[in-house]
Amino acid sequence: MSASHGIHPAETVRGRVTARLSAWDREVFHRVATRHWPGGDRVLPRLSHAADHGVLWLGAAAGIALLGRGGPSRRAAVRGVASLALASAAINTVAKRSVRRARPVLDAVPLVRQLKKQPFTTSFPSGHSASAAAFTTGVLLESGGWGAAVAPVAAAVAVSRVYTGVHYPSDVLVGAALGVGAAYAVRGIVPTRSQLPAPGRPHATAPALPGGEGLVVVANTGAGSGDTTALVRNALPRAEVLECAPDDVSRALEKAAASGRCAALGVLGGDGTINRAAAVAAEHGLPLAVFPGGTLNHFAYDLGVESVHDTCRALTSGDAVRVDLGRFTPGPDGAPHGYFLNTFSLGVYPELVRLRERWAPRIGGWPAGVLAAWRVLRGEHPLEAHVHGRRRPLWLLFAGNCVYRRMGPTPGRRHDLADGLLDVRVVHGGRLPGLRLLAAALAGPLSKSPVHAAEQLRRVRVSGLAPGTPLAYDGEVTEAPPELFIDKADEALTVYRPRAGA
Repeated sequence: MSASHGIHPAETVRGRVTARLSAWDREVFHRVATRHWPGGDRVLPRLSHAADHGVLWLGAAAGIALLGRGGPSRRAAVRGVASLALASAAINTVAKRSVRRARPVLDAVPLVRQLKKQPFTTSFPSGHSASAAAFTTGVLLESGGWGAAVAPVAAAVAVSRVYTGVHYPSDVLVGAALGVGAAYAVRGIVPTRSQLPAPGRPHATAPALPGGEGLVVVANTGAGSGDTTALVRNALPRAEVLECAPDDVSRALEKAAASGRCAALGVLGGDGTINRAAAVAAEHGLPLAVFPGGTLNHFAYDLGVESVHDTCRALTSGDAVRVDLGRFTPGPDGAPHGYFLNTFSLGVYPELVRLRERWAPRIGGWPAGVLAAWRVLRGEHPLEAHVHGRRRPLWLLFAGNCVYRRMGPTPGRRHDLADGLLDVRVVHGGRLPGLRLLAAALAGPLSKSPVHAAEQLRRVRVSGLAPGTPLAYDGEVTEAPPELFIDKADEALTVYRPRAGA
């Protein structure tokens, strides 16, 4: 019909395109429905059912977190689940209600491959395909290896929706596109590690040690780092690797640094072990090589070192940066100073760490942490202390070595490990400590309120502490002296770190 009969040419073109797409959609559906794929009748319906309500992907996330090594795998699992959640919410609350397309007729689909329980929601778009694509893309954005492992399963789930007759191909394609979009939307809110540049200044000169020649590595066997120790030995055959029990780590570090044969000091363990190595390396003027191998490796990850391979590349090329050391005076056990690479705290957190470490050997780390938090936040009396000469009740005094930036709505990482600043946050005393701590966690980095205050300072003086007050630094707990001075040792430590893009 022409425009003279009341129909615009654009509407005619749109109608033709829609008719052709609809014809293609039904033709492809018919071909898939009538074609027999070896093993498909047995596998694809079961796989499609396993993906109901995201159960398949939640199981995959748990497997990735448990079987993967280190932070990248855990982040991949969390990002995959977050992407899946956003995609499911968008599909079920908006998309399916906007386009009420009927499900395909099952006449051409063999009974053996039809689902036992047919879905009752509208056909467009495919929620299963959206979830599969969202989870896979979220995982892929954090870990290429895990993403490649999950992708074939996600593709099979998408195909199964047509093979079992519950969706047209266009439902699947649009659902997958929406899933990919959801994963990138999550990345827009919480950037991936690859989007955030590792601290790159100030660059430092350090000796190149190919094969680990002149490197002495102290490995904490109590950090559960046996597999990583083997990786270090294989990657750096010329390095001297010393495996020590936790109580012997400090002595081994001092002995290695003072031996005269050590061009660089290496450490393998968690943040507490790395803290001790950093203090020794700074005292002896040695560059430090960090191999993340403990439960928590915040300093290594903020530095941009997530694997043995990263450290080995830096050692081979001699690439390093200078970083600040947080410092508190006097130090533990009569030392002139104590140092922290990550955080220093007084109040509820040291008590939580102390209780968690006491209970963890008997009931496990996570249950111990939950019970410790419940015990600490029941409403006991807050800490009393003078901060900058003013006495006040405190639930928490936190000092971070350099400023912590947000990643979306959550506290994130440090973009600069040599900014010369302390990230000081105070949660004031009062009723309902749990709610006060939650409000502090959600508040902006420089917010000031009756509950929480945060500032970026060069130094902090704390006095009037009661005997036995616990103090935590980088996960280690000790007894605080009556008076403390917290400041920075600017650019006091040289650490190996590969150049970005190298």
